[in-house]
Amino acid sequence: MTDYVLSSETRDKLKRISTASIATALFKRGLRNQFVQGVVPVSPKAETMVGQAFTLRYIPAREDRNPITVFRNADHPQRVAVETCPPGWVLVMDGRKDSRAATAGSILITRLALRGAAGVVSDGGFRDAQGIGRLDMPAYYARPSAPTNLTLHEALDINVPVACGDVAVFPGDVMVGDGDGVMVIPTHLADEIAEECTGMESFEDFVLEQVQAGESIIGLYPCTKEEHQTKYEDWRKRNGR
Repeated sequence: MTDYVLSSETRDKLKRISTASIATALFKRGLRNQFVQGVVPVSPKAETMVGQAFTLRYIPAREDRNPITVFRNADHPQRVAVETCPPGWVLVMDGRKDSRAATAGSILITRLALRGAAGVVSDGGFRDAQGIGRLDMPAYYARPSAPTNLTLHEALDINVPVACGDVAVFPGDVMVGDGDGVMVIPTHLADEIAEECTGMESFEDFVLEQVQAGESIIGLYPCTKEEHQTKYEDWRKRNGR
């Protein structure tokens, strides 16, 4: 478990920042592969998902190890992960990008939500996806999938480094999810990314206003003309940004 603790200040900043801005800020630092590939929101949410990663790793199921009776085991890792993911954190499931079987269903995800999790991300499938979509808690997956995880997946390890949608996710990494998808921010960069992207979002709001008013993007985006920089500073003062 990481020693990093996501502050309420950084969490609030990240809730107002797009995954696109975060991707650009991470790219500036040489990180090109932090967007979780192949996952989408189960249903759109008004609020951006922000929380540290609590992970669950699946491996291919072997028939002699995964009969339906394993769910009677109180120590079954899938169930334990749902019951131990800390409030305010995001359960991140490594489903090996295999959505032919579910990595969880609506009952487990409802329990996760009621325990106060900030969200759930799986690069596999969810069963009972409509029920998950009705929850207030953000959820991301590859697609709906009715078969139980036991047909193809064995839940094995809790809170270890995992792969989710081709991204390395370490316990405690900061997950940010919006309508575009999910970004993974390494803990040592979370605070500075939140600060930098707050300024980026402000500038892009200004640029969008200018474009909607008929302004050319040449010299505006990126800003290479002093006149646009002056306009932006005036805009910030007027709008308290």
